[in-house]
Amino acid sequence: MQAPSVGGVMLPRGNGESIRLSRGASLTDFAEKINANPASLVAVMMNLGEMVTATQSVSDETLQLLADEMNYTVQIVSPEEEDRELLESFDIEFGEDEGDEEDLVVRPPVVTVMGHVDHGKTRLLDAIRKTNVIAGEAGGITQHIGAYQVATEVNDEERKITFIDTPGHEAFTAMRARGAKSTDIAILVVAANDGVMPQTVEALNHAKAADVPIVVAVNKIDVEGADPTKVRGQLTEYGLVAEEYGGDTMFVDISAKQGLHIDSLLEAVILTADASLDLRANPNQDAQGISIESRLDRGRGAVATVLVQRGTLRVGDTMVVGDAYGRVRAMLDDNGNNVAEAGPSTPVQVLGLTNVPGAGDNFLVVEEDRTARQIAEKRAARERNAAFAKRTRRVSLEDLDKVLKAGEVQQLNLIIKGDASGSVEALESSLLQLDVGEEVDIRVLHRGVGAVTESDIDLAMGSDAIVIGFNVRAAGRAQQMAEREGVDVRYYSVIYQAIEEIEAALKGMLKPEFEEVELGTAEIREVFKSSKLGNIAGVLIRSGEVRRNTKARLVRDGKVVAENLTIEGLRRFKDDVTEIREGFEGGINLGNFNDIKVDDVIATYEMREKPRA
Repeated sequence: MQAPSVGGVMLPRGNGESIRLSRGASLTDFAEKINANPASLVAVMMNLGEMVTATQSVSDETLQLLADEMNYTVQIVSPEEEDRELLESFDIEFGEDEGDEEDLVVRPPVVTVMGHVDHGKTRLLDAIRKTNVIAGEAGGITQHIGAYQVATEVNDEERKITFIDTPGHEAFTAMRARGAKSTDIAILVVAANDGVMPQTVEALNHAKAADVPIVVAVNKIDVEGADPTKVRGQLTEYGLVAEEYGGDTMFVDISAKQGLHIDSLLEAVILTADASLDLRANPNQDAQGISIESRLDRGRGAVATVLVQRGTLRVGDTMVVGDAYGRVRAMLDDNGNNVAEAGPSTPVQVLGLTNVPGAGDNFLVVEEDRTARQIAEKRAARERNAAFAKRTRRVSLEDLDKVLKAGEVQQLNLIIKGDASGSVEALESSLLQLDVGEEVDIRVLHRGVGAVTESDIDLAMGSDAIVIGFNVRAAGRAQQMAEREGVDVRYYSVIYQAIEEIEAALKGMLKPEFEEVELGTAEIREVFKSSKLGNIAGVLIRSGEVRRNTKARLVRDGKVVAENLTIEGLRRFKDDVTEIREGFEGGINLGNFNDIKVDDVIATYEMREKPRA
């Protein structure tokens, strides 16, 4: 049915038909679906008060608005569904074992270690590694590749277990958010002297949400004040009942420091896997699996650690990992040894990809390089369109007053990250005591020690929360992710400033006049000592540009160790310069401040006047 539209142009008007569009689609994509001229849809959007070009990626809300106006129903296809359809167009089934029951063989369980900070996760992983070091291996040191495999003996039979050695549950969450079933079993580490802590509960909730069996490792039984029975009692409240209490969760008392009962823990993992899970895969098919972590190596290019979930990955195979692809030039195990092939549940480091994939990206082996390139390019285009689509700005402190008046928010959700548990608890306690009347509540969704991570931004996105970083900064890609998703991240070094700003926002009095704008970051590669100038940092500019006489802060391991520094000297080779751009090297002098170390990051910024709303 035709109906007149803008400027006398006849536009096809729907009868409520459903249109499938991918996230970040443009008006041109919409026009193709309804057989219309894209320019006429631009005119329709102008009538609706939206200035949009024909080829611009637009948000889901904009597509919905246009569909309502044109009397169509729009269905936004999820990235996972779109990816499945993309692979189906190449006649590839991802996530399924080929063949019959007799083609399946038993594979090792894949385990993630989770728990509260300082409860001994890293030391436990080290202890497990040491019990499995091969005699005569150089120094007994394993190479960190993000995952490794160990062997243990259960009922006189050697059994293997694969451990994913990632930074706790952030990576676990990132993988699960992408729909990747990376873990079969979770080991929950709880210190016998501390008991259940906030991050213990968070880790437990992540494991339950992923629907994986849990084995509890009660660590530090050799420490004074250790009470393993108390831990069992506390976890009963969260639905983990020990076998000795009539439940089905295995608890093992260990000491990672002393290496006590590590074998019993590994045995408990195998027994839990045998009792609860049917871990089988077909090794005789093209390999499929997920990327666990990846990085750019100066000498070897893109290096990705992948976990083979089914099939066998071989050197020379052509593989696609997310939006990266390439032919496998070499594979290394966790001991740094070259391997020719890797079967189900085996983690390996892969060399030969075109670029660095993300954690949780799925990988698959295809027959032709051309197919791999096409899949990777289509995935990259989809990601780009979704990123370009205009996102609605989430709640920030500046617009909190407006949304409160509009009745959109009854509570202010906060995520607090800090450099020490004491300061985080103090800030949380002070904020919860703020008296701002009955209109709004403050709710702390999550608090933790350490840098602001992508997992925190994920949580903030889903709950319209504001992230507060106290003496810490964003780690890795978290800052870019926050900017892309419109999440308000606030950094403070003085506790009273944080309290005053939150209180002022809740009372509708916050009218910021200045805002901090990050200019660039520099990674310290070398420290030179000068009798005249003190310590000089030899740096590589990681992002943006570094300018002389701008403000700076020093970040070490994600924590701010010095504020209000000034870039007093800036050199390229022997020349004094006013700025150094991304990718170039140079020397930085921070005046009287000399406490600098290799791998520290110098983050420069300036305060810019912000127009009042």
